[in-house]
Amino acid sequence: MKKILLVITILFISVCCKAQETIPFPFQGGVNIMNRFFKDSVQVTNDIIQKKASGVVIFKFTADINGVIKKIIIYYADDYSLTPPLIEALKRSNHKWVIPDHEKLHDFIIQFSINFNPPVNNSQAVAADFYRYYTQRRPITSNNQVPLDDATLLPTVAVSYDLQ
Repeated sequence: MKKILLVITILFISVCCKAQETIPFPFQGGVNIMNRFFKDSVQVTNDIIQKKASGVVIFKFTADINGVIKKIIIYYADDYSLTPPLIEALKRSNHKWVIPDHEKLHDFIIQFSINFNPPVNNSQAVAADFYRYYTQRRPITSNNQVPLDDATLLPTVAVSYDLQ
């Protein structure tokens, strides 16, 4: 009797269990195409170049069944000046997102890392400008909990720019 009860319990548990669903990469073409798209689409502003700004920005955005971005939320940014070109690049990615079949909307979290390429003749002026930016930056942070729901965390996109 105990064996039968054990077998029934195991069968019931195995029927109720569902393995994690595997979905294709959510950007059409895959991770390499996504990285190339954002590296080509992010237009670093003169303000960022003059400040020698660098840092991290984390967004949560929602895409619908057609791959259109419906909402963009800034979760974290080392400085506000880094966000406008990234938001514009995200808007240009409309119709490139693939969401799971059974959903009408899906949330994604993406992290961007923006850095400048150090010049060949690394001078004290460049270091002083970067230090000035770093001490005067105004991070965007969350003061409360951040509900993530069923969001997909995407790989970090690294964007580098040259100083002029």
